[in-house]
Parts: sequence; structure tokens; C-alpha cells
Amino acid sequence: MTTERVIRSFAGAVVLISLALGAPGSPLHASPHWLWLTAFAGANLFQSGLTRFCLPETVLKRFGVRSCGG
Repeated sequence: MTTERVIRSFAGAVVLISLALGAPGSPLHASPHWLWLTAFAGANLFQSGLTRFCLPETVLKRFGVRSCGG
């Protein structure tokens, strides 16, 4: 698995889990404050698209996960 796929999978999981924990009416509803994690994940993805800097990508590369480009 490449760094890009790991990051996309992780970001998607964070969004889905935080929505389930924060959405009123959800069987897993804990607190609406969990929606801040959803907002943070979205903001992080947005800034990563603009700046091409992604801290998790740097960490994964140090652990030896290969990137898509080589």
C-alpha cells in the first residue's frame, strides 16, 4: 500500500467515525464536539492540497512505506 492510499484511508475513517460520534440521532452519538474532528480533517486535507505538505506522509515515508511516485 502506498502513502497516498494509507493517508486517504485514514482521513476517510476519521471523518466517518467522527460523524458517527457527533451526529445527533446516530446510534453511536457521544457529543456534537466530535464534529470538530471532521472539520479538522477537512481543513488538513484542504491545506495539504494547496501546500503539498502532509505530516503523515513524512512519517509514513520514514517508516518505509513507499510513495506512488517512486
